[in-house]
Amino acid sequence: MKAVLSLFDLTGAMVEPWVKDGYQCFIFDIQHPDVPIPDQLMAGANPVKVSGDYQDWNLIIARLVQDYRVEMLFSFPPCTDLAVSGASHFAKKLMIDPLYRQKAMDMVYFAGNLAYGYDLPCMIENPVSVISSEWRKPDYTFHPYEYGGYLPADDESPYDLIPSRDAYTKKTCLWVKNGHQIEFHMPEKKPVELPTDYKYSPQHLKLGGKSLKTKNIRSATPRGFANAIWQANRTDSL
Repeated sequence: MKAVLSLFDLTGAMVEPWVKDGYQCFIFDIQHPDVPIPDQLMAGANPVKVSGDYQDWNLIIARLVQDYRVEMLFSFPPCTDLAVSGASHFAKKLMIDPLYRQKAMDMVYFAGNLAYGYDLPCMIENPVSVISSEWRKPDYTFHPYEYGGYLPADDESPYDLIPSRDAYTKKTCLWVKNGHQIEFHMPEKKPVELPTDYKYSPQHLKLGGKSLKTKNIRSATPRGFANAIWQANRTDSL
């Protein structure tokens, strides 16, 4: 059976189109409840939610790659210590923990190492960040509104502060890798119009807090982009 893995993924928005298409999906995040994978599969869960620290995921992923035909690996490493929007705090963080940057980058490299080790197509996502200087420049960048056309005209956002059809700006970077058998394809853009009085993302000022809830909303994958990636990268037969 075909499968998709998505790392550091709390909401599962990235894999929703794949679930509907019949893929078995596994989303990994330390915030997920700790329920054994076999129990979730027996109950028909899709996506299956995998908890624990990322350093404990290696053995789980090795088994999944053996049991399934994994066709895509997504990763959304935490951007708290990477995004340039937080650059004013970097010096303080360095004083508290001289290894904070290395620890953050280790989570970025985690997905890349898996992709090369198992020959998987891979997409790593982050906002504008120091990944560009610590590792390499992104392969692609986009704003959510540029893929809003993949959502229906009567779309309603599940988040109070996120506009329908992802009609907002947030420069987002992608680092991708092809597998030898399966390539990663960047989808065609289908932009929607921004409001005529648009200056900032409507959630920009209201989601700047430090609470876990606001951080989770800020990091949620744009649904139009998720649909576009699925359409561009799905294969025909399960």
